[in-house]
Amino acid sequence: MAIIMQQTSLHPILAKDCIEVCDLKICKVLLMNDKQYPWLILVPDRPGLKDFDEVNSGDIAYLHADIKKASEVLRTIYKPTKLNIAALGNMVTQLHIHVIARFSNDKAWPNPVWGRHPPLPYNDEMLENVLQGLKNNFELT
Repeated sequence: MAIIMQQTSLHPILAKDCIEVCDLKICKVLLMNDKQYPWLILVPDRPGLKDFDEVNSGDIAYLHADIKKASEVLRTIYKPTKLNIAALGNMVTQLHIHVIARFSNDKAWPNPVWGRHPPLPYNDEMLENVLQGLKNNFELT
């Protein structure tokens, strides 16, 4: 069964705060531009979605597979203490799923990362290395 990507536009906050990594079955994978946490955001390529219950039954298994793949990539690269997976949407209403590698020694531990510390953007060299590592691992898993 072919999966149709619809080229849904990103919410302006996601477009401003993130860097594109790749496309999965139905999600665009973004990297949050904050070097404090290995942090991916998955955005289903389906227009108008705000909440999980709006994902159609034909796409829900693909969405779950995309979340699982992003989780596996972060586990492989970073060996986190814990993975946080969340979809809040209070500020960005477009459905997006955060997959964040957390460590017992990170700046926000054990609290959520939101609003804890201002983001620290990647420098160009670090960003290039992180993106290459992510892309390579998404291809392998």
